[in-house]
Amino acid sequence: MTDAPEQRFRIAVPLPAGEVGVTAAFGSGGSADAPVVAIAHGAGAGMDHPFLVGFSTALRAEGLHTLRFNFPYVEAGRRMPGPAAHAMLTWRAVVAAAGERSGGAVIACGKSYGGRMASMAAASADGSAEGLDVAGLVYLGYPLHQPGKPEKPRVEHLPAVVPPQLFVEGTNDPFVQPLAQLEEAVAACRSARIAWIDGGGHSFEVKGRRRAADEIGAALAPIVAEFAAALS
Repeated sequence: MTDAPEQRFRIAVPLPAGEVGVTAAFGSGGSADAPVVAIAHGAGAGMDHPFLVGFSTALRAEGLHTLRFNFPYVEAGRRMPGPAAHAMLTWRAVVAAAGERSGGAVIACGKSYGGRMASMAAASADGSAEGLDVAGLVYLGYPLHQPGKPEKPRVEHLPAVVPPQLFVEGTNDPFVQPLAQLEEAVAACRSARIAWIDGGGHSFEVKGRRRAADEIGAALAPIVAEFAAALS
């Protein structure tokens, strides 16, 4: 791997109301043809959250390139996510940018909301959206439903996702209770599996075990690196 710092740049995203730019950071993990993991943040935090920084740093130590990025609503200083269509368009622009910076495969990875938006983009094939050109998708805490509302699962599109999917999930995450509901949803997918984090909450915190957010994120990197290796 390399210890070179991340390179910050802007990615142009063509939204219906006009083109906008989002901030991104590319970090090299070693060989030019190594896979690049494009990493999206959750609904309540941008790309520089310590969890994502620690996760990205550890992925590069595993020999993978990383590309963290913001969604347009974060760039605009808003706290609430914008339309899902905007996030899906952002994902397509990011995947294209990732492909330009590495000769290897592109893997879409997102924390909570960011992962769900990637799955929706990958499943879309309505003529105006062609899905994502990625080798696989990783979800860090997929928000299956709002806490306490398992009767409204966000699963309809998942069976339409063609690339392999990895769900990294905490067993105490309120967004996936009961756990069997997520297991059933994953079983209905074309190629998907779950990596359970015992005792983990939605941000993979474990009760009674104090760890900084960057350390928690870094601990997930080997799981994702193993998934990436299996795709080649």
